[in-house]
Amino acid sequence: MAVKNIMIVGVGGQGTLLTSRILGGLTIAGGYDVKLSEVHGMAQRGGSVVTFVRYGDKVAEPIVEEGQADVLIAFERLEALRYAHFLKKDGALIVNDWRIDPMPVVIGNAEYPDHIIEDLEKEYKVYKVDATEESRKLGNPRVFNLIVLGIAAQHMDFTKEQWYEVIEKTVPPKTIEINKKAFEVGFNL
Repeated sequence: MAVKNIMIVGVGGQGTLLTSRILGGLTIAGGYDVKLSEVHGMAQRGGSVVTFVRYGDKVAEPIVEEGQADVLIAFERLEALRYAHFLKKDGALIVNDWRIDPMPVVIGNAEYPDHIIEDLEKEYKVYKVDATEESRKLGNPRVFNLIVLGIAAQHMDFTKEQWYEVIEKTVPPKTIEINKKAFEVGFNL
């Protein structure tokens, strides 16, 4: 199998690292060679966080180069815009339609861009979801990342049962059921 490249981007505290662990566990369970890497923009909540998951028969390095991501999972609009250039021409951009103002916007030194998703749709295949609102409907706004991951699963060759098995091994035991429900919501969108 050719190497598949997935990027997960978000803001500190949104679960990008947990999501990369789930994807890494899934691909290892599938028998693939896997490389993971993570980049933290700031050492606190609110900073940009990027994780790379590369899997296939043989993976040489963990970093996804620009223009090579098969799937880009963005937990926030501005992070989607910031990293969209990493997508392949036929790649899938999955975006949580959510806004988190970065510090320059908060202190008034910059403005948050308007029409981010509409602008991205002009150039990329975008799948948007208000996963934060969907997770609130489930009673736990912290599981929005599993909703987004459920959408991403539609662009990967693993069964729901394989996903559930890895979710059960990765998330805290008391949150397994809500995380599986969140994944199911995203998978069915």
